[in-house]
Amino acid sequence: MMGIQLILIAALFIALSNYCMRRSIDAGGTSKGFLMIQLFIVFLVAILLNPVRSGDYHWSNCMAGFAIAGGIVLALMMASLGRSLETGPPGLTFAALNASTVMPSILMVLLFGASFGYQYTLWNGVGSLLVVLGLFWAGWVTSRSQQKSNWIVFVTAAFFLHVLFLVFLSWRALFINFPGENGLFLSFDMDDAKCQWFMPIIFFVAFLIQTVIYIAAEKRVPKKGEVLYGMLGGLANGVGTFFMIRATEVSTSIEHAVIYPLFAVTIIIICNIWGQWLYKEKVNWKANTLCVLGILVATLDWKALFS
Repeated sequence: MMGIQLILIAALFIALSNYCMRRSIDAGGTSKGFLMIQLFIVFLVAILLNPVRSGDYHWSNCMAGFAIAGGIVLALMMASLGRSLETGPPGLTFAALNASTVMPSILMVLLFGASFGYQYTLWNGVGSLLVVLGLFWAGWVTSRSQQKSNWIVFVTAAFFLHVLFLVFLSWRALFINFPGENGLFLSFDMDDAKCQWFMPIIFFVAFLIQTVIYIAAEKRVPKKGEVLYGMLGGLANGVGTFFMIRATEVSTSIEHAVIYPLFAVTIIIICNIWGQWLYKEKVNWKANTLCVLGILVATLDWKALFS
């Protein structure tokens, strides 16, 4: 049960990080200031969790270039997420973001196919459909009751950018599992693919882009609330990332089949709870339940569970 316990702790800290973002906005700041500080803290934590913890300081120029591309996608996704929180309901925003975890498998199947271990089953299709229906249901009610047309635009952008970022990370995993033959015009050997600077570079690039966005838009020194909640959010995100990595390392075959769905579902539930409790958000629990059910159906490893 260690893997499940760790993934629940990870989800708790990530949900806390999400809450800190909203609190930063409530304190009179903007998502731009919060994200700039949070991404810098996460960058520092990523150095501790990757090259320092592993003792592997090998550098790869090729993988660094690949990580820069990932950092650009992450920065755009975080910026869209921040604007979503400024214009719409926080609980539903994070539900949409986490529901995007069912979509990357579709793209990986289309890009790489079964020869690289990616297959799309009936369960994946049914689960994805339930998620789409749940988000459409929740979004439709929100847009009608609160007239949040801008929120729809930003949360949709965050959804698809998150899908792209997850596909990017899955693509990098192929470099480790299938070195030298992963296609799409890129090839890395095993040592390059395992470069421990990959995640720190992603967060550092995202931090730099977010800094440019902040300076161009705000032209001011960050407020105390942005600094405080940005640091707390960065630490919570970094700790959550650590426990998530540890969960994948110690989980059994059965636990590995459930930890990612459990991670996404737990975050959705916690964020909706504080959204309803603290912000009096009218949570469409039926629509959220449909999203949760879709995530479970689409991402659970049913063969591992019943083997």
